[in-house]
Amino acid sequence: MTDTTQNPETDPLPRRRSRFRATLVRDRKAQAGLAVLILFVIGAVFAPLLSPFDPNAMTLDMMSGLSWTHPLGTDDLGRDLLSRILHGTRVSLFIGISTVGIALAIGIALGLVAGYFGGWLDLLIMRYIDLQWAFPNFIIAVYLVAVFGTGLLNVIVALSLAFIDDFARVARSMTLSLREEQYVDAARTLGFSKGRTLFIHILPNAVAPIIVQATVSVSYAILGEASLSFLGLGVDAYTPTWGLILADGRGFITQAWWLGVFPGLAIMLVVLAINFVGDWLRDALDVRQAVGD
Repeated sequence: MTDTTQNPETDPLPRRRSRFRATLVRDRKAQAGLAVLILFVIGAVFAPLLSPFDPNAMTLDMMSGLSWTHPLGTDDLGRDLLSRILHGTRVSLFIGISTVGIALAIGIALGLVAGYFGGWLDLLIMRYIDLQWAFPNFIIAVYLVAVFGTGLLNVIVALSLAFIDDFARVARSMTLSLREEQYVDAARTLGFSKGRTLFIHILPNAVAPIIVQATVSVSYAILGEASLSFLGLGVDAYTPTWGLILADGRGFITQAWWLGVFPGLAIMLVVLAINFVGDWLRDALDVRQAVGD
C-alpha cells in the first residue's frame, strides 16, 4: 500500500506557513505594524463601545485641551476628538478595504483576460490602462468625485476606479509569464475551459504580487480618502473621517494643536503599519528568498 501522506519537507503549504512565521519573527517592523493594525481594527469594530461621547454631539466645552473627560480634547464645536477619531477609524478603514476590494476584482479580471487572450482584446484593454496610467490616481479620483458627487459610496467608487490600472498591470504581467507554463498547457490539452484555466490554474499562482499590491493600495486609498475629505470632496459632514477631522480643525491649529496632531498621527500610524506589513508579505512570498532559505 502506498503512503498518501504528504511530507512536510515537500508539501508547499507547511513550508509557506513556516516561511511566513520565520520572516515575521525576524522582522520587527512587521511585528510593530501588525500590532498597530490590530489596535486600530479593534478600535474600529468597537468604536461605539469605546467612544466616551457621540462623535457628533456638540457641547459648550469648546476647544478644551487634554483632560480626563476629553482625553484628546475637543474641537471648535465642543465635539470629543477621541470619539470622532475612533468612529473615523471605522469609516476610513472601511473605505480603504472596500476600495481595494472593488479595484482588485475589476483589475484582476481585466489583467487576466488581456494577458491570456492577447490580440485585439489585449490591445484594447491595455490602451485604456495606459490612458489611466498617464494620470495620477488622486487626480482621477478628484475628477470622478466631481462627476458623481460627494458621499461615502461615491468616494469608494471614485477611488476604486482610480486604482484599477495598478492591479490590471500586475495581473497581466503575471498571466503573460504563467500562460506558457507546462501545467497550463496540460490544462488546455485536457480540454479545460478558458475560465477554469484562468481562475483555477493561473490566478492562484499569480496571487503573491497581487497581495503585496493590495496592501500598498489600502494605504494609498486611506490617504486618498483623507485628502478628498480635507478638500471638501469626501463624505458628508456628519460622517467623521480622519481627513474631515483635519479639515474641520485646520483653521484652529494655532490655537488648539491637538486638532491637527492626533488625526494626522492616526493616518501616519496606519499607513506606516500597512506598509510594514506589505514589506513583510513581499519577503514572505518571494520565491527567490524561499529558494535561498
